[in-house]
Amino acid sequence: MSAPASNGAYDEWLDALAEGEGYALVCPDGHGSLPPRRVCPECGSATLSEEALAETGTVETYSVVHVAGPQFADDTPYVNAIADFGPVRLTGVLRGIDPATDAVEIGDRVAPGVEERVTDGEPLVVFRPADGE
Repeated sequence: MSAPASNGAYDEWLDALAEGEGYALVCPDGHGSLPPRRVCPECGSATLSEEALAETGTVETYSVVHVAGPQFADDTPYVNAIADFGPVRLTGVLRGIDPATDAVEIGDRVAPGVEERVTDGEPLVVFRPADGE
């Protein structure tokens, strides 16, 4: 049996996001992606630079999850959201709101971070409502 693939670059990215230093990999044409990448998935450029993520992003879509897979079983209900952070969109769990109410809307401003899943304590990308918005 082969060894599992390394998530080193993604783990480093999660650590940077947790420290408030999240970034996107951006090619000269402005296409953004997240690690691990060696080439731009849009144009194939091998020239990628790390550019800081915006401090806040905008919720583009979301879903309230009531029935989850085993890794998230104890986290339910939760809001899974996709938010636009400029050159990239991030998927994460929206915390700091009540998933039982209609407390989230398309266009809401959110701040990214890293917290632990309730079920198994593993790190995951989370969003929290941006202060004052």
